[in-house]
Amino acid sequence: MEFLQLKYFQTAARYEHITKAAEELRIAQPSLSKTIARLEEDLGVQLFDRQGRNIQLNACGRAFLEHVNRAFMELDNGIKKVKDLAGMKKVSISIAMTLPKILPKLLSPFLNQYPHVHFRQIMEPPSILKRKLEDGEIDLCISPVPFGSPAIEWKPLFTDDIYLIVPTDHYLAGRKSIHISEIKNESFILMNTGFSIRDLVDKLFNEAGFTPEIIMEVNDPETIIGMIRRGKGVTFISKRDWQYVSHLIPEKIRINDPNWHQMIGLSWSTKKDLSIEAYHFKQYVIEFFEKT
Repeated sequence: MEFLQLKYFQTAARYEHITKAAEELRIAQPSLSKTIARLEEDLGVQLFDRQGRNIQLNACGRAFLEHVNRAFMELDNGIKKVKDLAGMKKVSISIAMTLPKILPKLLSPFLNQYPHVHFRQIMEPPSILKRKLEDGEIDLCISPVPFGSPAIEWKPLFTDDIYLIVPTDHYLAGRKSIHISEIKNESFILMNTGFSIRDLVDKLFNEAGFTPEIIMEVNDPETIIGMIRRGKGVTFISKRDWQYVSHLIPEKIRINDPNWHQMIGLSWSTKKDLSIEAYHFKQYVIEFFEKT
């Protein structure tokens, strides 16, 4: 059985007419008839009922056509993916993450290998990320939220400790660690409700048995850093994020109480087929965090 036989059969089945099929294929009618006859001989069954040049798919022909069409569709998809991988077409990967400062270090090696890939970063609260993942609007998400949806798969990547950061002239500056009860009277600047670190902090405050005094809530981490540097309040930051701002905020203080850490994981939709590039990037992300 040859590729050409299947292509001729598919065309003849679409027209159910030898002359019209031969015209599209630009071959002589006898050649088309002989090719289909050889295919039927190889299969050991008749695929068409014939009356002159008019042909009609029979039950065997209809069943075989379903598989032929599926095979050609898979072949077309394979050709497309190979062309994309070879850089013949730009491929976009949408990624959401709560650790944006790590993007340059994370993406640079991958882009060296896949220079035709275009990344689109998305920053939203977890509730919106969950919906976008379920709807297939996001390929991958790196966050501490497993989302709890049957349509979303989540793989843990690493554990990130949560630290208190204070102004350089704060009375706690220089301390290596504290208990959470020591800062219950502090003034806090926090991310808005809905962001993962804020939700975690609210949960841990509740477990500690007190309500913090929050003097400012924002959507932008850079604003919080700027306010802390000017001596306006204290806040929390993950250890991995602090590495990128330690030159601005050197006072990092460990919290000795349990649970002041978060598990960061990788999420993707179980309903959406990732492109070959997005699939390779998913594997790359897992290996990247295993090494760091």
